[in-house]
Amino acid sequence: MTRKGRTTKEKPPFEPGLIPAPGALLEWRDSQHFDRWQDRPCVLCDKPTPMRSHSGEPVHKACAEDWIAANPAEARLGRFASDIQAKRQHDDDHA
Repeated sequence: MTRKGRTTKEKPPFEPGLIPAPGALLEWRDSQHFDRWQDRPCVLCDKPTPMRSHSGEPVHKACAEDWIAANPAEARLGRFASDIQAKRQHDDDHA
C-alpha cells in the first residue's frame, strides 16, 4: 500500500557482467541467482531448479554453460552472463 503521491521503489535491474567464452564457466556468486522459496522448471532441460539467470529465467548454471557452448553466436546477445566482478583492492600498494 502506498500513500497518495508516493510511488513504490522497484528493485534496480540485475545487471549482467561478461559473457563467458564457449566452454568456460559462468561466475554466479550473487545471491539473486538463487530462489530459496520456489523451484521452477529449467528453461533448457525442464527439470526443477532454484537457480535464476540475470533476467530471472529459471535455469541450471550447467545448462546455461552448455547452451553458451552450443550457441556461441546467440550467446553474445547476453541471455546468460557472469556477474559483474568487483574490483579487487591490493593490500600490497604501499607508499
